[in-house]
Amino acid sequence: MTTTHEHSAAYAPEHSPRMSWAQQVPEVYKAIVALEIASKKGMDPLLVELVKIRASQLNHCAFCLDMHTKDAIAAGESVERIVQLSAWEESRHFYTEKEAAAIELTEAVTVLTDGFVPDEVYEKAAKHFEEKELAQLIAVISTINVWNRFAVTTRMVPGHYTPGMYH
Repeated sequence: MTTTHEHSAAYAPEHSPRMSWAQQVPEVYKAIVALEIASKKGMDPLLVELVKIRASQLNHCAFCLDMHTKDAIAAGESVERIVQLSAWEESRHFYTEKEAAAIELTEAVTVLTDGFVPDEVYEKAAKHFEEKELAQLIAVISTINVWNRFAVTTRMVPGHYTPGMYH
């Protein structure tokens, strides 16, 4: 599912990545992959993808948005819910209370400088997730933030990811 544009002349040329960070620090890359696998073990794959997409939207990570929207669709998520995710508070009816609590927690953890993680946001998530699952959710949120920071900083190029490519 690589991106091809029928009218490619109308699009700006792709930028080049600053570096291939995974090749420079393969031990770090492997450690993050291990964290990724452990963090989402037993979690609902669609919820995991919603969290990854929302954090990537907040972090302006085009590479991760490309990857996780494609993975979400491949896992059975609807395009409509993915599109509405950036305005989830105005379109809550697209998400379960549990998903909304996870999305709200994702925002609080991702944007720590906006007042840390408020007690009411954490408590709302704690109502919908058992303690172990909540700890895993926090791990998933933290992990996608690590990926986002590497991808944004090194200017990884979106548009070439195929679902399952890195799994």
